[in-house]
Amino acid sequence: MNYFLVKSEPFKYSWDKFNADGRTFWDGVRNYQARNNMKEMKEGDLVLFYHSNEGKCVVGVAKVVREYYQDPTTEDANWVVVDLAPVEGLKNPVTLAQIKAEESLADIGLIKQGRLSVMKLKETEFDKILEMSQ
Repeated sequence: MNYFLVKSEPFKYSWDKFNADGRTFWDGVRNYQARNNMKEMKEGDLVLFYHSNEGKCVVGVAKVVREYYQDPTTEDANWVVVDLAPVEGLKNPVTLAQIKAEESLADIGLIKQGRLSVMKLKETEFDKILEMSQ
């Protein structure tokens, strides 16, 4: 199993809206590294959902329910989407400040590549963030 983190501005697409929808295709990615990360997502992989700009915190866990395919919002074959479904909200959101303060997360993409919208996580990083939410 692989682990990822996706970022969304809550005013554009929030965790609450995601839960109401029950499933969505993750579109709008226009960065090659983020796109390549999406191409590595496999059905069943787990994904942390992060509110960027407003809130700046991990708020939930999603899973990949369909592997990458052509982004239906563009005719440009360079861009893809994956389908995600919510699994559960975090009991306590984990803030960017908390993540930055945790030594074991010093190399996480959220800190090292703050503008990247889709990033891979190590299993230990994923588990640590979940542990921090308890």
